[in-house]
Amino acid sequence: MQNIRLYGTTYSGHTYRVALLLSMLGLSHEFEETPASARQSEAFKKLNPLAQVPVLADGATVVTDSNAIMVYLVKKYAPDSHWLPEDPLNAAEVQQWLSKAAGEIRYGVASARLIKQFNTPENYESAVAVAQQFLPFLEQHLASHEFLAAGRATIADLACFSYVNTAPEGGISLAPYPATRRWLTRIIQLPGFSAQPKLPSFVEQ
Repeated sequence: MQNIRLYGTTYSGHTYRVALLLSMLGLSHEFEETPASARQSEAFKKLNPLAQVPVLADGATVVTDSNAIMVYLVKKYAPDSHWLPEDPLNAAEVQQWLSKAAGEIRYGVASARLIKQFNTPENYESAVAVAQQFLPFLEQHLASHEFLAAGRATIADLACFSYVNTAPEGGISLAPYPATRRWLTRIIQLPGFSAQPKLPSFVEQ
């Protein structure tokens, strides 16, 4: 029996991508809401000295960073699955998109959402500019690919899904990107999908 605990926050896309993979792998876990104030405790900083979420505790094993957590979960619990290919080229493709999730997506659509919904002190004009450069690139790729890498669903899709899917919460419309919207639907239709919690204050225009 797994003894998995996920520390995070309900509306964090980084937390959600880990929770989504746990759901798709059929791994039961306990979730502990961990707001910023709780991350300053001595107990939490023993888990992650940087005081960041998500953090995964699997028994005595502690893993930080959402993308690293997903790699760990697949390697430990589903090593022969489609989620993380072993061959060099497909593995590299997955890594490229994990880097996009941590780069262009984080500082584009994710940043815009943080500013609009949580008043995070980041630059909205910069976030929109990054998003407007990245989303057409994503759209062009998805116009000829069903998934981001390896010709099948991988952790790259889950890493990128959470903040692209919530781009409208940052004031960025996905209407101009039909291939991207079809890709989002394909992720939603995967076995074990669990919906991202909706912001109670957000009404899409």
